[in-house]
Formats: sequence, structure tokens, C-alpha cells
Amino acid sequence: MNAVLAPVWLAVQFLTRLPTPALKPRPEDLGRALLAYPLVGLVLGLLLALVGMALMAIPGVPSLLVAALLLALWVGLTGALHLDGLADSVDAWVGSHRDPERARAIMKDPASGPMAVAALILVLLIKFAALVAVVEAGAWLVLLVAVVLGRAALPGLFLLVPYVSPQGLGAAMAAHLPRRLARAVLAVTGLLIVLLALLAWQWTLILGLAATLLLVPAIAAFLRRWLGGFTGDTAGAGLELVEVATLVVMTLALTVY
Repeated sequence: MNAVLAPVWLAVQFLTRLPTPALKPRPEDLGRALLAYPLVGLVLGLLLALVGMALMAIPGVPSLLVAALLLALWVGLTGALHLDGLADSVDAWVGSHRDPERARAIMKDPASGPMAVAALILVLLIKFAALVAVVEAGAWLVLLVAVVLGRAALPGLFLLVPYVSPQGLGAAMAAHLPRRLARAVLAVTGLLIVLLALLAWQWTLILGLAATLLLVPAIAAFLRRWLGGFTGDTAGAGLELVEVATLVVMTLALTVY
């Protein structure tokens, strides 16, 4: 497979449960896969929005049911991978007493404590409530942009804070990430969201982008103080936090604009 498509397929493989070709990635492909994360977010967001619009075309369909089905599809397409990272990160934060070594050990434990379960329930509940508002308003661009911003947050974390483990896929991705190109990809992603907001006359999208620009550095600073960097689990937690925060900000703004 050529040097362009291999990182894209890897990004799809890392972020979704969609079928991908069998790959034997080179180390540089792992780093370049991060560049395709916003693109994967675009594909996921489009799938969710298209399914949502198709469901709403059914006469008399309840918006609550459409929101629930979209949330189930959202979780299914991603294999709950990032939710798992959120649960492990919450357990580690609660149980480690801010000891980085103990935190990393807790993250490796497959069991989930009550705080992890509560965090998952709250995140899914908030996403569901926001999706109800999105469905009722027909604001499919809000859903699309929230999914894109969640995936764009990950290369942002790689740029802002070190990966703490010296081994594994994350370490190879961090070592081989083309940093200048990554900054360019994130800048283009932001500019395209602004352009989309202007063309669709949905200023709420710009608020979602602004929330991401504030939240990602805050998450990076927190992880640097807590762990000295980030792990795969905390990256997944960061994605979920950005996703739910931007979804909430943009949904609340729908009531104003």
C-alpha cells in the first residue's frame, strides 16, 4: 500500500471498528496516521448525520428514539474505545492519589470502579440529551463538527504534551509525527470549520471550535502535572471530553441563534 493511503487506513483502524485492509505499518506510517484523524472524524460525523436524517424522514418517528439510535451507532462505530479510556482514566485519578506510577498501574486493570461507571453514564446521558436537541433542531452540522473536533484533539495532545510510555504504538506515533505538518492539518481543520460556519450561517460551530482551543491545552496541562505526559487511555478520555464539551456548547448555543 502506498505511503498516502496506509496512514489513512491506520487512522480508520485506530479510531473505528470499520473494516480496513490488513496492514504492516512502517513506523513513519504510525506517526502520519495522526494527520488523518480529523478526516476520520469527518467520515464518522457524516455517517451519523446521514443516518440521523434518514431516520427523521420516517413519518412520526420520535426524536428520542432517533437520538438513542444515533448514540448506539456512535458507540458501535468506535467500539467504545475512547469510553474505555475515559473509564480507566477516572479510575486512575480517583485511586492513585496523584501518584503517576500507581495511576498507570490502575489503567492497566480491566476492572472498572463505581466512579468510572458513573463517569460513563454521565457522559452518555449528556450526549443523549444533546443529541435530542440536535435531532429536533435538525442541526446536523453540530454533530458533524463535534465528532471532527474530538478526533482533531488527539494530534493536538501529541503536539502539546509528551507520551509517557517509551514503548508501544503511542510511542512510535509520537516519535514519527510530522509536527509541522500536524500543525498545518489542525489549522486547516479549524479554518474549514470557520468557513462551514460562515457558509451555513451557523455561528454555533465557531463556539465549538473555540471551546476545543481552550480545552485541549487545559487537558494537556493537567496531564503534564498529573502523569508527566499522556497515555493511550488519557488520550481516549481527552477525546470524549472534547466531544461532549463541544456538543454541549454548540447545543446550548442553538437556543440563542
